Amino acid sequence: MAEAIGVDLATWQGWETGRRPLANVKAGTLLNLRRRLLAMGADPHALHLLDSAMDADRIISATVRPENAAPHPLADWVHTRDTADMIVWALNGTVPPVLAHHSTPGRRGPVAKAPLLSASDRSLFFAQLRDTAESAVRTGDGGLLLHRQALYLCSYDRTPEAISWTGHALHTRRDLITVRGWTPHWATARSTAVALSRLGDPQPLLDFIDRAMADNDAAETANLNYWAYWLGSIQEPQPNDGFMRQGPINWEPVRLLRGLTAGLHQAPAYVDLYVHSLWALLTTHRWLPLADPQLTDTLHAHTCGLLDHNGISPRSRRELNAVHYVLRENRA
Repeated sequence: MAEAIGVDLATWQGWETGRRPLANVKAGTLLNLRRRLLAMGADPHALHLLDSAMDADRIISATVRPENAAPHPLADWVHTRDTADMIVWALNGTVPPVLAHHSTPGRRGPVAKAPLLSASDRSLFFAQLRDTAESAVRTGDGGLLLHRQALYLCSYDRTPEAISWTGHALHTRRDLITVRGWTPHWATARSTAVALSRLGDPQPLLDFIDRAMADNDAAETANLNYWAYWLGSIQEPQPNDGFMRQGPINWEPVRLLRGLTAGLHQAPAYVDLYVHSLWALLTTHRWLPLADPQLTDTLHAHTCGLLDHNGISPRSRRELNAVHYVLRENRA
């Protein structure tokens, strides 16, 4: 591989092991690497994740080894699901869904099976992240994005002490969830409700959907814009949460439908949020089921399964019936 790419063996091994961060290479070298790998048959979707992987490295490094006076990367931009998945891969070994179908060939020698941090580094990462979240909240509105994103990542720490700390930190923000409609703290309230649901408390998310989303056009638009960015339908990086409020953005509805359909099956803790978002998307774009019949069939099967299940809220059941009707109408 080193010979094919045109670098020396030590450089290639350094990239593979992480000893030489790929983000530190020259822009031209990185561009050439991408093009050569693509020409050699690399999966384009995997190559696309190089950016997210480098962002994840940057976030982890800045948390574990913070530089004095340097802003934390979680304060610079709104990260996406691909970046979050890469961070979680390093924290608990969960393979990102987009890579789940890839097989990892066996290697000779002491080669890591995944980019999993050592136990000591994971412990240090979460400890520093909790400090970062606490510091950010004390800076007022200027620290909203950093606090929101740091607190969200903190909820992936499953140690008893961490769950207790995260639960307490999240519950101190519950007042945000009770506010109706759109506010400047809407994105923080949404992330708080989602994180609490991951920790086993689904009621705040149900309350957030009822009070801060349903029947409010600005909040419904913000939710779909957020999903579109999180799932890759909005390609342009966003420096803060303001883009959610700006009304319709030129994103791809079919791609969003595909992401929400996959999430409905993969994320049982957030099923109510997925259901409501699918209902809002299909209410706004009733033509969507016609754009991808195979995707429509998959979503139809998922909705049938959920409607046969007793564990969904009354609102979700009403909205699922509406989604089911739209799908059946377009499949006829």
